[in-house]
Amino acid sequence: MKHIFIINPAAGKGRSMELIPFIQECFKDKENDEFIIEVTNYPGHAAEIARAHSGTGDCRMYSIGGDGTVNEIVNGIAGTSASLGVIPTGSGNDFIRSLHSETDVKSIITRTINGIEKDIDLARVNDKYFVNISSIGFDANVVYNAIMFKKKPGITGSMAYLLSIIYTVFKHKICTVKVDIDGEKINMKALLVAVANGKYYGGGIIPAPAAELDDGLLDICLVGEVSRLKILNLFPKYMKGQHGVIRQVSFRRGKRVKIESEEELCLNIDGEIVSAKTIDFEIIKAGIKVVLPSPF
Repeated sequence: MKHIFIINPAAGKGRSMELIPFIQECFKDKENDEFIIEVTNYPGHAAEIARAHSGTGDCRMYSIGGDGTVNEIVNGIAGTSASLGVIPTGSGNDFIRSLHSETDVKSIITRTINGIEKDIDLARVNDKYFVNISSIGFDANVVYNAIMFKKKPGITGSMAYLLSIIYTVFKHKICTVKVDIDGEKINMKALLVAVANGKYYGGGIIPAPAAELDDGLLDICLVGEVSRLKILNLFPKYMKGQHGVIRQVSFRRGKRVKIESEEELCLNIDGEIVSAKTIDFEIIKAGIKVVLPSPF
């Protein structure tokens, strides 16, 4: 088996690079396994590395970084036989929460190297793939603004999102959108629309508490127009996945989702921010393999 470790040196404020000697030690007695360590140098580099190695045959691609690094690698290996291992060293580390609850990074490395592969669903939005959550509206702007707060010393991933929520409340503009979910058409003024494969984003926020990685469906959370004061009441529940009790919140499931707007929308794709007026989502059942840590 070939093991490719792709390290984002900026993740976790440098902690990722400190794992290199440990990874090397893990393979000291594995004569039949080849391992390669690659360090990214610029945005998009992880996708390039993953694409190059995945074209050489079966291999395991390990993301050592945050959810942004995971997303790049997913886009590099989509459609190939390579599998994805996740070693969380970023600020949010949300995707891995839907896979398992282990938190010790060195234990995760050891057990993932010896882990088993599992098929999960892969999602696509326009020309990008994602495995976790994509969204438009208020929370996409929260992600965008959180980047600013994460750069501040002493600000953790969760704290950055909390600060960004408060900041965005006073800056956000409600968007008017047309939403089509497997033919069901909804016209709405939306605070946000989250399209989920996984459960968590934004440092543990739960927009779609019923989402499963392998059910062949996207879980869609629709939040209608609310006042600024109501947003501040909504988000404590939203963070805990308890927002279904709020009148302006509804949930759907589907295989295809289309969102259209006359204005450019801020689109969050697993932490990457782009903009578009027309957004097409689809789910690809069992579209990618992930490596689950061994039990011991």
